Amino acid sequence: MAKKRNIIVGQSGGPTSVINSSLAGVYKNAIERGFDKVYGMLHGIQGLLDEQYVDLSTQIHSELDIELLKRTPSTFLGSCRFKMPEIHEDKAIYEKIFGILNKLDIDAFIYIGGNDSMDTIKKLSDYAILTGQSQKFLGVPKTIDNDLALTDHTPGFGSAAKYIGASTKEVIRDAQGLTYKKNMITIMEIMGRNAGWLTGATALAKTEDCDGPDLIYLPEVSFDIERFLHKVKELLKKKSSIVIAVSEGIKLADGRYVSLAAWEIMWMPLATNSFREQPPIWPISWQQSVDARQGPWNSPHFREVLPIWHPVWILTRRLW
Repeated sequence: MAKKRNIIVGQSGGPTSVINSSLAGVYKNAIERGFDKVYGMLHGIQGLLDEQYVDLSTQIHSELDIELLKRTPSTFLGSCRFKMPEIHEDKAIYEKIFGILNKLDIDAFIYIGGNDSMDTIKKLSDYAILTGQSQKFLGVPKTIDNDLALTDHTPGFGSAAKYIGASTKEVIRDAQGLTYKKNMITIMEIMGRNAGWLTGATALAKTEDCDGPDLIYLPEVSFDIERFLHKVKELLKKKSSIVIAVSEGIKLADGRYVSLAAWEIMWMPLATNSFREQPPIWPISWQQSVDARQGPWNSPHFREVLPIWHPVWILTRRLW
């Protein structure tokens, strides 16, 4: 009796507009290439560790279902954010995963996701090589940041860039309507971690009837606060509404995130290093603001739970 050839596929990280299109493509090609079963991990690798999976043939019955899946929002299989440990740190987790894969007669493991998901694929592939396992591991690119190595553009970036371009044009129009007897400075903080592709996409707003953003700041280029303030002041002499697109990951020349520098500007005058001496809102806001995965001093930005202390406010406040 020939050994079964089964595939398992999962989705990981934040959903994009086309993450289910990638899933549909994996399923359709697997069936066309003669694989016996296509399993779907429920909630990615984290769900697989709990043996949460489904035979996708029980969910997809026709070509119409595949077409509908392409247009289904969110992640059809559910997602997760789970960082695999290094092999030497926890071999038990790898043994459990491969035990499940062998039980299901999995020939190929496919994971749809971004950087962390590709890291998962590499670690599983390395373990398979080290232990003589037969499974193949494949990563399917998915990230709006467009920052995966060896890819021209990642599925998810195009739709996000289109959204950013359209939203920028709307913001510019809104700002122009609020300039009666006053100047208007609007700063848009754009996602993308340390990659400026999405921030650069704000330039798509420039058309025959729209000038686009006046200034664009990417994380790949060091941010000079004084030069920024000078440019804004000069622009205000020419027009009453200025729209500035800023990447969430812009850094100063010394490598510090601008958000952290702005935070220091706000708190240094208090001449205290004790959290207990801060206003009562401090502990709650700090906990909500910090990206727990990276820690307070390495976080690329702080969430806008404190509008008057946000870097955007602190930078623009210096203009007056």
